[in-house]
Amino acid sequence: MQDKKERPAAIVLFDGVCNLCSGSVRFIIKRDPEAYFRFASLQSVEAEDILSRAGRSVEEFDSVVLIEQDRLFTKSEAALHIAARLNGLWSLTKVFLVVPRKIRDRVYDWIARNRFDWFGKKDVCWKPEEQLQNRFLDT
Repeated sequence: MQDKKERPAAIVLFDGVCNLCSGSVRFIIKRDPEAYFRFASLQSVEAEDILSRAGRSVEEFDSVVLIEQDRLFTKSEAALHIAARLNGLWSLTKVFLVVPRKIRDRVYDWIARNRFDWFGKKDVCWKPEEQLQNRFLDT
């Protein structure tokens, strides 16, 4: 597993108060035994710093952001690139990248708009269990 000071292969920024987003992070961790992905909530100073270095602002985002090989992916593109790196059949989801982004992002935006109604929201950002904290940049 990577030391916290090493530059991770990929960083996933997520909405830390969103139950769906936090659940997705736990889902990713279970299917990422090589610890390819590291995480930070969008509400964290670390996310603000990471996005600032990429010339972006944290206020631009309200759901998943993937930074991988100095590229920034958002919405459906981020979700599909993440899924493509996971163990099992999840890697097959990359075939959906052939679907026009405009269509994929409409579906993504519909889910994102309804995520709090469907899955709920926390008052404070989710914090990982102690054994997972080395996967997080903001713990």
